[in-house]
Amino acid sequence: MPAEIPPVIVWFRRDLRLADNAALSAAVETGAPVIALFIREGSAGGGMPFGAAQAWWLHHSLLALRQALHDRGGDLLFFTGEAATVLVQVAQQTGANQIYLNRSYERDDQDRDIARRLKAEGIAVHAFHGQLLHDPSHIRTGGGKPFRVFTPFWKALQALGEPREPLAAPDAMRGASSTPPSEQLEDWGLLPTKPDWAAGFGETWTPGEAGARFRLEDFVEHGLREYKSVRDFPARDLTSHLSPHLAHGEVTPAQAWHAASGLDNGDPAQITHFRRELAWRDFNYSLLIEFPRLATDNWNTAFDGFAWSFDGALYRAWRKGLTGYPIVDAGMRQLWREGYMHNRVRMITASFLIKDLTIDWRKGEEWFRETLLDADPANNAASWQWVAGSGADASPFFRIFNPTLQGEKFDPDGDYVRRYVPELSHLDKKYIHRPFEAPDHILQKAGIRLGESYPRPIVDHGSARERALAAYKATR
Repeated sequence: MPAEIPPVIVWFRRDLRLADNAALSAAVETGAPVIALFIREGSAGGGMPFGAAQAWWLHHSLLALRQALHDRGGDLLFFTGEAATVLVQVAQQTGANQIYLNRSYERDDQDRDIARRLKAEGIAVHAFHGQLLHDPSHIRTGGGKPFRVFTPFWKALQALGEPREPLAAPDAMRGASSTPPSEQLEDWGLLPTKPDWAAGFGETWTPGEAGARFRLEDFVEHGLREYKSVRDFPARDLTSHLSPHLAHGEVTPAQAWHAASGLDNGDPAQITHFRRELAWRDFNYSLLIEFPRLATDNWNTAFDGFAWSFDGALYRAWRKGLTGYPIVDAGMRQLWREGYMHNRVRMITASFLIKDLTIDWRKGEEWFRETLLDADPANNAASWQWVAGSGADASPFFRIFNPTLQGEKFDPDGDYVRRYVPELSHLDKKYIHRPFEAPDHILQKAGIRLGESYPRPIVDHGSARERALAAYKATR
């Protein structure tokens, strides 16, 4: 009687999907029983959750993944601990001698250490590409260095040709007959309770691979046609809303890239612009790989001497959406309500914190990391440094957004503000972005009492701008 084939382990991380999952497909193709597992490593191990909002998403995404594996004959086991220790223990308890995983490029050094420990135990590790459009090591300058400017990076990425075609999900798999007892996901306490500040998230989001597939199909059908021309207008919000799904690996950038090709009679400029955004994500990961302390250290060390100030009351007003600048407040309240913020408004709110309040960009990065469902270790840090002017290929510091003019330009009718700042909902559009200039009779008609029902501006933008520029000049 032939010997039983040893099982193989698939270690899920930021790749919570079945389709276009190279590690899972390779494991299934061995014909061996598959033990799929997720390890709660904690922040020291580089694992999820990345922040409190993402803990909510992670819970529901893992439930969806477990059900999808059940439907194909598999299962998903949950463990807490240091990754190498858990993997060795599971392998020894089950007789597995092979582990399959998809590379998380931001933690390649940690993964190499894990692989060395597993090899010493006689366990082989098979790592696969798939979380980015292309392997970052293949996108280099003529001198063999990583790119530090996006435009040449984008050209080099295009020169590599189309990303690989996405893989289909396995139809079925062999589950292992005997596995170690799994922890219960419900015991991990990923969902907020008292208070349940995530209660409204489910009205906007459906975590899991099926939710990602719906978002992608809906975007290609309804949003992609006007993506380049309309994406900056938050009231219309024709952005893809794929970012939380990408952050958790429920959809791959290759799937999104190729899905855009399915736009019937599509304008190539719209498709290219969307693909540039996917490439921007790859670029940010290449920065993070080169500079692992992207979330804590200035890329441009000239900013190390910048005279940041911190006022707790101003910081709290920014976080709560009580700055007196409607477009800023609308964005911060959208973040509270949905765990998400429109991309244009992210730039406006970030500029306000950094330049109007001269609060260190790291405080903003930290808050977004805690509250965004799509908080991504590369995109979040790189974007904050981009606004601050301290990052690679960054916006210059002296580019200071006027929040009133930004609101009037990108939310001209005030619909976005009215949606998230209801106390201004009856204000005429002439004053919707500048209620502090509205005559008393206009405010009274709209039911607004400045300083009571809606705050006066916490800083004067003109004065704040001059203060920020003076601090920047002193740094230089």
